[in-house]
Formats: sequence, C-alpha cells, structure tokens
Amino acid sequence: MNVTPEIIEHLSKDTILAQILHLNIEIDEKNTWYSDKNIFTSLIRAIIYQQLSVQSAAAIHQRFLDLFENDITTEKIVNINDETYKSIGVSRQKISYLKNLAQFATQNNLSFDYINTMSDDAIIKYLSQIKGIGVWTVQMLLIFDFKRPDIFPLLDLAIQNAIVNLYEIEEKKGKVMLNKVEEIAKNWQPYRTFACLYLWAIKDSNP
Repeated sequence: MNVTPEIIEHLSKDTILAQILHLNIEIDEKNTWYSDKNIFTSLIRAIIYQQLSVQSAAAIHQRFLDLFENDITTEKIVNINDETYKSIGVSRQKISYLKNLAQFATQNNLSFDYINTMSDDAIIKYLSQIKGIGVWTVQMLLIFDFKRPDIFPLLDLAIQNAIVNLYEIEEKKGKVMLNKVEEIAKNWQPYRTFACLYLWAIKDSNP
C-alpha cells in the first residue's frame, strides 16, 4: 500500500488536507501491530491493548506471549485457568474476550486469505461478531493488515480531533460533529485510509 502521485493529487483537491500532504511527513504504512497477517494473534493483541497505555499493554502482551512460549493455540487459550491470566495482568473481562475469540476461531475461518476475499463491510460484520472486538478494532486490521485503501474509522478520537481542529468545526463532540467529520471525509474517497495515515502522523509529530 504505497502513496502514489495519483492518491496525492486526489486528496490535494481538499485544500486544507493538501497543506498536510505537502509537509513531506512520514506516514506509518506498515504498523507492526498487524505485520504478520495472522488475524488470530492480531486480535489477541488488540484485546490485550484495549483501554491501556501502550507501555502497560506491551508489558502484559509480552507476558502473555511468554506464558504460551510463543506457541498460541485456541486449545491452550481456553484451557489455561483464569487465575493464571490474572497473574500476568489480564483482566477478568479480557479473559472472557480471549476465550470467546478462541472459541470463534475453532468454529470459523480466521485465515488472512479467506477473510481477504471479503468486502470491507463484510469483514467488519464477520469479525465484530466476536465479543470484545468492535468496529474500530476491525477497521485497524483493515488499514494495517489488509491494506484496504478506503477505510475511515469515524470513532477514532485522534482522527475526530484532527479534523475538528483542521476544519474549525464548532461542535467538539456529539452527533452533529460526527456527521460533519464524516461528510468532510467523503471528499477523500476512495483513499480515506491514506488521509487518516497523514492525520495520525501529524498528531504524532505534534505531541
């Protein structure tokens, strides 16, 4: 998924977004969260990282990997007792999410090649059946794992804030704000993914 001159030309039709595109900032097109195309382990990581700081989540995730000696299977996830999970920092709620994921994986196909045949909306519907996996999480997989070019994670707070600030939207929250944000993003179709990558990059370069 490379940023081509055609993509830049299209997104530059939005004169406000164009100011960012021409700053020559580096965007994260790979994102090591989802670099191995293993949807099962990517979803495990996503569950562990929910509502935690990156530092805390990374430590728990590493302890999780150590617990399984990097050999994660659905059977092991289900069979390990809750106290063991809690001892490495996994909350009770996330334990249930991980076991739900493992059960889903035993009954459904989570292979990259199979899921990649689906449309964006079909993938969201398919994976969000899993308790603990929401639309935003699936959208992150669509962007960073499946490399889909036209994903817009409307509920991503960083994206919301960037657009509200750049386009001087008066409403800072609520349905009206979300509608305005979504309407602005429609102008970026069919390359909304790339616009989001630039918006995230701007945030990261201006902490």
